Amino acid sequence: MVLEDLRLRERFDLVRQRTEDICSPLTPEDHVVQPVVDVSPPKWHLGHTTWFFETFILIPEMKGYRPFDKNYNFLFNSYYESVGARVIRTNRGNITRPTVKEILNYRQYVNEHIATFLDSHDEISKSLADLFELGLQHEQQHQELLCYDIKYILGNNPIFPVYINNPLPESDAPSGADWLHVEGGMYEMGYNGEGFCFDNELGVHKIYLHDYGIMDRLVTNGEYLGFISDKGYQDFRHWLSDGWEWVNSNKITAPAYWYYLDGGWHEYSLNGGLKPLDLNAPVTHVSLYEADAFAKWKGLRLSTEFEWEVACRRHSGVNESSNFMEAENFQPVARKGNYDQMYGDVWEWTNSAYLPYPFYKAPEGAVGEYNGKFMINQMVLKGGSCATPKDHIRATYRNFFHPHLRWMFSGIRLAKNQ
Repeated sequence: MVLEDLRLRERFDLVRQRTEDICSPLTPEDHVVQPVVDVSPPKWHLGHTTWFFETFILIPEMKGYRPFDKNYNFLFNSYYESVGARVIRTNRGNITRPTVKEILNYRQYVNEHIATFLDSHDEISKSLADLFELGLQHEQQHQELLCYDIKYILGNNPIFPVYINNPLPESDAPSGADWLHVEGGMYEMGYNGEGFCFDNELGVHKIYLHDYGIMDRLVTNGEYLGFISDKGYQDFRHWLSDGWEWVNSNKITAPAYWYYLDGGWHEYSLNGGLKPLDLNAPVTHVSLYEADAFAKWKGLRLSTEFEWEVACRRHSGVNESSNFMEAENFQPVARKGNYDQMYGDVWEWTNSAYLPYPFYKAPEGAVGEYNGKFMINQMVLKGGSCATPKDHIRATYRNFFHPHLRWMFSGIRLAKNQ
């Protein structure tokens, strides 16, 4: 094997183990439930990320490979129409069988065959190496989704089970908000580095921006509490029409995982369970509707994804040819505080629709279904979160969700015109 393939084998082992490490504090019962459509059972993530390697690498590339179970293509295909029929997303919680143990056996089976496959090749083609890399990046995305889903499963359990208990100090009180100023002009957008990126980051193009300012830190829980105290959730003037309908239909009065108990606000955290609200920590688990309403209440606005990206490049010193943080020592719930002016603990809502960049072209084949077909009815988030694998955090990364969702680690950074 060539050196690059050895590194691939090491990365494969590391990424695959990390997924199981995230699930290790769970009981078998925790692995199965699907409380809402947006949450997939942890057991399904374990199976789906394994199905990717079996379906796209082992079956077409390894001579004589025998699939672990012929039913798993139906059970663990997510949305790949070109690969065949699948269990619809709303029914993933009905998959009580196979058991967690059987799925872990499936993972071991596929891992062993991938190791044999790599050991038997002196060198693999660039196209196959790229597919391996996409599979690893895909699994890392599911590691983040696992954190979202585990938090929803445990944080909506009436006894608020603790996922891990790693005591951390309270967040430092933030300084008064300073503004990062960016002068207007033509700027180049999109990924232009040498490492991996997703296809939705491609299509380098120019865009004109007017002068603007963007806050040098995230909005805190204490600041958001002022919006609640001022009856922001009851004042239609702050809300988009769809947001106002969402607030009233769902009786929303606070961010997700906030609970008013014994005369004070508490928040459920994966680290430590239910605790008094940390007023200095960044507000998180807010929808685009809430972020936009808070900004209007402050007389400000959200940035566009282009404003965010330009400010990040100018004020963070991030070099797009290398990722901001290394992948090692990923701790999905233990990070506190900002690593950088433009990278915080939460994904930051922007006021940009998730659309293809100019010159975007979806890849051929099944992997072409990865991003492009979702470029409608969603909004872009930037910056990474405490659950994001560290080597995914870069200025051009485009996360995207529907505006009403908030089970992910989503927060607010304000902007203003100059």
